Parts: sequence; structure tokens; C-alpha cells
Amino acid sequence: MSAETSPFAPPARGAELEEGTVLSPRFDAAGLVTCVCVDASTGEVLMLAHMNAEALALTIATGEAHYFSRSRGRLWKKGETSGHVQAVKEMRIDCDQDAVVIKVEVGGTGASCHTGRRSCFYRTVPLGAAPSPATKLAFTGDTPRFDPEAVYGKDGHGH
Repeated sequence: MSAETSPFAPPARGAELEEGTVLSPRFDAAGLVTCVCVDASTGEVLMLAHMNAEALALTIATGEAHYFSRSRGRLWKKGETSGHVQAVKEMRIDCDQDAVVIKVEVGGTGASCHTGRRSCFYRTVPLGAAPSPATKLAFTGDTPRFDPEAVYGKDGHGH
């Protein structure tokens, strides 16, 4: 999607950007905005992903989450392989329009992470001491809800 075909207004500046009512996303040098995905009912952070103009436009138009995979270099609809479609209930954009938050209801088993878990944020980082190569993460108890290999295949990183 080029600037000529983009459904979005060019990025505004200053007060127009921060206080105006025109959606004018500021995509980064790679053409992406960051998207934080949260559960619409609980507010739990489920995942962080990126959207290019096409993914953002499709998400707005369809009400289902679409993202851009940096690792695969392509657009993807959440749940296209797994069935864990994310129905968007609300979308918010930040003050300088370079990040969005979507509040979703997740279909299927309710998993949003390709590891089979509900959330991609299933480990905690210890606080209160300087990090070192020996710093250990702790699991939150969010166990897989499905077998990723059965859904995505042996080499798949599915989304």
C-alpha cells in the first residue's frame, strides 16, 4: 500500500496530531505501528505485534485483528491457521499516533500466543537486583491451551 493509495491522512503535526480528530498514523521507517492487544473483558495484555497500513486498515474495516509479521515479511490475520480469531471491540491510538491498543475477544481456545498460551507474556522478570547472564525468568502458570506443533507444524511459528 503506497502513500497514494493509503486510506489514512498524512501524519499531522503538533496540536493537530495530538488533539485533532483525524486518524493520521505515523508509521515508522519500516512502515509499521506497534499494536498492544489486550483482553476486552479483563484488560490482560495478550500480545504485542505490528501493523502496516494494510493491516491497520483491514482491522478497522473487518473488526478482526490483522498484523504484519516482521519475521515472515507478510500480512496475517490472527487466527487464520489456529482458529483463535481476535474480534476487535475497541481500538485506541496514542497521542502521537504511532501505536495502537486493541481490546479483543479471542475465539477458539482463547489462546493468543503461538506457544499455545493465552498471553505471550507468560514469564516474569525478577526485580530488585542487577541483571546478569544468570538471571532466571519465572513462569506465571499460563499453560498451553493447544499443541502448537499440531496446529502450525514442526517448523511453523504460526500466529
